[in-house]
Amino acid sequence: MIKVVNALRVKKGKVNEVAALFQKAKAVHTFDGFVFMEVLIKENTEEYDELQVCTTWEDHASFEVWRESRETRKAHESQNKEEKEDSPILGTELSTFEVFVQHHPA
Repeated sequence: MIKVVNALRVKKGKVNEVAALFQKAKAVHTFDGFVFMEVLIKENTEEYDELQVCTTWEDHASFEVWRESRETRKAHESQNKEEKEDSPILGTELSTFEVFVQHHPA
């Protein structure tokens, strides 16, 4: 099992606006191998706000199928419209982790 964390740096004061975009389930939830998603808002930040979108997958292959489908869609969208200059997102960083152990309530 793997966990993928997409850390989004967001303009100060805009984190709830961006987090709201993740409140409803989207296409990622329909992919084989998807386990669950968590959206975390980092507390006590100074320069910018931070949101972490964490998805858990059964394996790397399942994540890559989703990622490739998303990249294809994004490539087509970028041909059809310009990027918003006023986007609240300052940058992103994607990290993957092997889930080594999980403990659940007894």
